[in-house]
Amino acid sequence: MHRAERTLVLLLRISAVVLLVAIVPACMPYHWMDVIHRRLGLRELPERPIVGYLTRSLSALYAYHGALVLYMSLDVRRYAPLIRCMGAVSVFFGAGLIAIDCAVDLPLGWILCEGPLIVVLGGVLFWLAGRIAVTVHGDCPNFRGGDRPAP
Repeated sequence: MHRAERTLVLLLRISAVVLLVAIVPACMPYHWMDVIHRRLGLRELPERPIVGYLTRSLSALYAYHGALVLYMSLDVRRYAPLIRCMGAVSVFFGAGLIAIDCAVDLPLGWILCEGPLIVVLGGVLFWLAGRIAVTVHGDCPNFRGGDRPAP
């Protein structure tokens, strides 16, 4: 296994663990979420159906994404094109989160951590997966980053 592959596997697995932990807030009692919300300086968490739905479904979606990331980490050569796509999408997703976080007036620490971290991680995943694709398929002149034949 090449260094780029080992690094990619490690980053994917760390990301997967962080994302999978999001299953906890998807199941935690409202009171716990309210306490965390207040400790973050965000005042009382509104007890409305849409708030409960969004907080829990978003947490579940992160955990779902974590399961997929973990699965991709099991065979980075096979999933390199998909990981590369995920990295590219993550760069735009992170930039979008920065805009959203600013628009809803989240604390500066949150704004500086969430979106920028996703942008950087996405860029690194994109680059590493590209290195694996070149290493694995570099001797194949028809390789285009997927299983498609050359035109």
